[in-house]
Amino acid sequence: MSQDIRDLAPASCTLLGYGEPSHQEPAFPLRRNALFARLAGHGFRSIALETDRVAALAVDGFVRDGVGTLDTAMKEGFSHGFGELDANRRLVAWMRDHNEDLPAADRLAFHGFDASTEMMSAPSPRRYLEHARDYLGLDVAIPAGDDERWSRTEAVMDPAASPGATPEADTLLAIADDLLTTLYSRAPERIAATSRAEWVRARTHLTAGLGLLRYHKQAAIDGPERYSRLSGTRDAIMALNLLDIRDLEARRGPTMVFAHNSHLQRSTSIWNSAVANLVWSGAGAIVGSLLGEQYVFVAGSVGRSEALRLGEPEPETYEAALQKRVDGWGLVRAVEPARTRTDAIPETGYFPLTPEILEGADAVLHISATT
Repeated sequence: MSQDIRDLAPASCTLLGYGEPSHQEPAFPLRRNALFARLAGHGFRSIALETDRVAALAVDGFVRDGVGTLDTAMKEGFSHGFGELDANRRLVAWMRDHNEDLPAADRLAFHGFDASTEMMSAPSPRRYLEHARDYLGLDVAIPAGDDERWSRTEAVMDPAASPGATPEADTLLAIADDLLTTLYSRAPERIAATSRAEWVRARTHLTAGLGLLRYHKQAAIDGPERYSRLSGTRDAIMALNLLDIRDLEARRGPTMVFAHNSHLQRSTSIWNSAVANLVWSGAGAIVGSLLGEQYVFVAGSVGRSEALRLGEPEPETYEAALQKRVDGWGLVRAVEPARTRTDAIPETGYFPLTPEILEGADAVLHISATT
């Protein structure tokens, strides 16, 4: 058993994924903070979190260049309510302090790699396309209509209420595609007139808009596989974002990525809920197949948790076996065959260890007990 996650990152590793089994246990992001601080001393220069990539630009501006305030970064730079988490605030504040006296090339970068969606809704693509249009100085109308018809919950939950398959949506897709082509064809002049960073910001907005249009298009299609397709579309966007982040960070050093296990595991993701049984390829499965040994995945696991209302794990489960090997927390490289625990409460969003999660995992970071 190793206590240093860097031991699991060989020289070939460029993307180190650390998963959590639930968003409701604060011990995991706190452990993430400590691990990233260690990794920063081993050449890692960036972290990517499960949050809106465009919103996260505000956080990156603060931690790298001191733009704005910590309060503003936390309020505007996160989706899913993650800006309210104390561990995230501590991470952002520490990154800013760490970067304070460093040259620009050595400063730690903050990225979001999620789509610009919430759990039960997705906004209008208008402002993302308008950002790219304005950057290019074009006089092009963005006929998105009423933004509220895109952003309301019904637009995602009810295919009949979705604008994703309307003629307007098709027009927006064509406009976005033309804008992307123009953005690349005019890259030399626009970068000379502004900066490479501003060009990348415009592309980030534009690809987010395209992602939203693709997500809304899937939301308009009914059928038994609907929620699996939506989950797959979101994770495909996540994977594209991770690959782009790695392209941006390639010359600076490896990247740590933190998200739910279901997004980072190498194998197929499965979620059986009261609404539907979902099966899809997560971002980790996608980037893992493309990056090979450059991608390392560490699954998160917990034994007892007050926040998740979990007592001592049942005998002969994966977590029970890990409890015997871990005091406090520890990295375990090999987990022997066992059964999946059944005491998890669905409302806490805890995904216990399963053969699917462990398949292809390079290690498990197990926390024996939390309060």
